[in-house]
Amino acid sequence: MANYPASMPHGEIKEVFKDVFFVPGTMKNEFFGSMWQFSRNMTIVREGRKLTILNSVRLNDQGLSALDALGEVVNVVRLGDMHGMDDPFYVNRYGAAFWALPDMKVQNGLTINKELKVGGEMPFADGSLFVFETVKRPECILRLNREGGIMIACDSLQNWVEPDQFFDETTSATMANMKFFRRANLGPAWMFESQPDAADFIRLKEIPFEHLLCGHGYPLVNNGHQEFLQTFNEYFNI
Repeated sequence: MANYPASMPHGEIKEVFKDVFFVPGTMKNEFFGSMWQFSRNMTIVREGRKLTILNSVRLNDQGLSALDALGEVVNVVRLGDMHGMDDPFYVNRYGAAFWALPDMKVQNGLTINKELKVGGEMPFADGSLFVFETVKRPECILRLNREGGIMIACDSLQNWVEPDQFFDETTSATMANMKFFRRANLGPAWMFESQPDAADFIRLKEIPFEHLLCGHGYPLVNNGHQEFLQTFNEYFNI
């Protein structure tokens, strides 16, 4: 395990909806010639005793004990091409199946055991898949068909309303200037890297949902679809 990136500060695992858990953590990386520190989130879906990890964030020993108390990790899902540094840790620790889009880059020699395809097999029975088709970097969203629809996104849909305790001051100021902090947003870095066309959002706006759990930002609980319809219209006039 020593070869994997170390655990960084993170919060506690919290049950946001029945059998759906959420934990915020830390990301540090170099962007534009300087180090940034900001938050990222992991979602855990439970089906019986089986756990699926989405947007993996490595937990410390105490966090791993709490994770093990929830059930058995059997799936690790990569939703976005810009994430994934902690996928190998969980896949190898638990012998879990690794799910990703077929054209997605993988870390540390991981093999995609299960390809994510629209209409194909899902990591849990009550899930469905949306895939962005116009982007330069692979990205998808899983819809959990519970609670009126829970969208689990990575970088595309975000809800970073403000910097949290996992930011440093310099990064907070930089990202505020770059307009990262707004409710029901499209990820600015993702938009720059992936350059999606309106056609993807015309399809996405037809998928009803109530709630959003994303790779960055707070859970958006209730009325999520209506809020994002306004965002899509603002960006793409659709």
